[in-house]
Amino acid sequence: MEGVKKKKISGVVVIGVLALIIGVVLAIQIDTTQGDEVGGLIPVGQVQSMEAELKAVKKEREDIYQELLVLEERMAEIEAEKISDDAFLQSLSSELERYRMYSGLLDVKGPGIIITVDDPVPTEENPGDGYSVIMLRYDLLLSLVNKLKEAGAEAISINGHRITNTTEISLAGDNVNINGQATAPPYTIAAIGDADTMESAITIRHGIVEVMRTTYFLQVDIVKQEELTITRYTGVINFRYAVPVAEEGGTEGSTTAP
Repeated sequence: MEGVKKKKISGVVVIGVLALIIGVVLAIQIDTTQGDEVGGLIPVGQVQSMEAELKAVKKEREDIYQELLVLEERMAEIEAEKISDDAFLQSLSSELERYRMYSGLLDVKGPGIIITVDDPVPTEENPGDGYSVIMLRYDLLLSLVNKLKEAGAEAISINGHRITNTTEISLAGDNVNINGQATAPPYTIAAIGDADTMESAITIRHGIVEVMRTTYFLQVDIVKQEELTITRYTGVINFRYAVPVAEEGGTEGSTTAP
């Protein structure tokens, strides 16, 4: 009987020692992992490498954009030299510039309004839950843009991103993407057009601004401007499926939508 008790005690001791050793090993492993990783998830070296790569890509993009501006300026000089004495070429150049303005590929300026939309101010009654209201309800930005277009806005941008026919505004993770770029509040919407008409269209009773303010308690500020500048769209527009239709005869086997 006594031998059995001794065996039980020995077993308990062995288990206790093993548990202690396992605990020490786990503690060392966790401490080492936390020391080498940010938040225990991504190694510091990997984060630094990704940051350096992102910085390099941003610099390369900026360098390419600056080179593009130089080339466009030179091209404009050449065009001016070539078409100065040709009325037909002048007409074509004017038409091309109009289409470039319409598609958002030129910087433009003119009178208009600037609208700033921000999240509600936290109060004791409504402290908020830590989430951005305007980001969760980014569809309100879409509605605001559509109302401005209906009111005759000739150029629109949100936080510096030019709105074009191909612009997408979508929720991606914790960000609202505009033209594929992550954005966050406050949102500054600039619109060129008749300031009075645009302001009336969005501030009409039960209109988009009233919904923003009274339903979602968003901060909405509207300022008229005698002149404001909206920069061009800097992305690349690719057509994967659409092709121009031939003016004469069309293309064999083509069909026309009703």
